[in-house]
Amino acid sequence: MTEEQKERKNWTKIQAEGSWRIFRIMSEFVDAFEKMDQIGPCVSIYGSARTKPEDQYYKMGEDIARRMVNEGYGIITGGGPGIMEAGNKGAQEAGGKSVGLNIVLPFEQYANPYVDMDKLINFRYFFIRKVMFVKYAQAFILLPGGFGTLDELFESITLIQTKKVDRVPVILMGVEFWKGLLDWIKDVMLDRHQNISPDDMDLFTVTDDMDVVAKTINDHYESETLKPNFEY
Repeated sequence: MTEEQKERKNWTKIQAEGSWRIFRIMSEFVDAFEKMDQIGPCVSIYGSARTKPEDQYYKMGEDIARRMVNEGYGIITGGGPGIMEAGNKGAQEAGGKSVGLNIVLPFEQYANPYVDMDKLINFRYFFIRKVMFVKYAQAFILLPGGFGTLDELFESITLIQTKKVDRVPVILMGVEFWKGLLDWIKDVMLDRHQNISPDDMDLFTVTDDMDVVAKTINDHYESETLKPNFEY
């Protein structure tokens, strides 16, 4: 077999693997949609997987999850440790729905014990998992985290800014943590370079006050319908 024939054979094999991948993706979407459709209105809580139970933000995650359950919402997290665990723990202890959208990573990620087992969904693909976070959340609450949390923040506000999803409350908790980033957004992105508009600063709320969080979300739904954010 010539080198050219080997290359063609390898390319054909790659194409076949790509076709099967499409079916795996479809299957993962269908399974997740069917399970999430049964759960009802939820709030997505994002934050670091590395936050320890003794950290102030872990406690904040627990407290805000309890409050949201008392306001009538289930809680969606990434299902792992840290802030995710805090959110699921608060939800479960308050008697609410505790959803975990888990993804297996080389480090850090495992399903925490506070996810309702009938509401644990394991994902192979990050992008499908992110769709579930956005589609089924009536609000996004972001606590301090790393690159993944920032990714979830900016994707959420970009989708709202570009009207690809309905506008929902985006709330940053941990004012001290977010201050430097928000100063940079205002001073550099907005004032210096005009890469965003002044109205874009209104796409999110920054507070550590749980009453403000609850009021922001409840006020929004006085005039809006609780429903999935968008349809594919």
